[in-house]
Amino acid sequence: MRLRVEFTTEPFDLDEAPAHAVVARQVIEAAELDVVDVGPFGNTGEGGADAVLTAVDALLRRSLSAGATRISLQVNVVGEDDR
Repeated sequence: MRLRVEFTTEPFDLDEAPAHAVVARQVIEAAELDVVDVGPFGNTGEGGADAVLTAVDALLRRSLSAGATRISLQVNVVGEDDR
């Protein structure tokens, strides 16, 4: 199964990326995902179910530890693995 995760972290700071946003970006970029899109108001990652779920676990744990007070995320099934 292939999954896509979309997420944002809060609180927002338009002047400078807060620590929790930087950590979230680092987690998603380092994950073993096939597609990653990082932006100022939303981020997405796509890949196999295990990779996405592992990334979501790390994202939640590390972003909350870095000061996030809210993390909004959505996970969608987008297809089957090519295996």
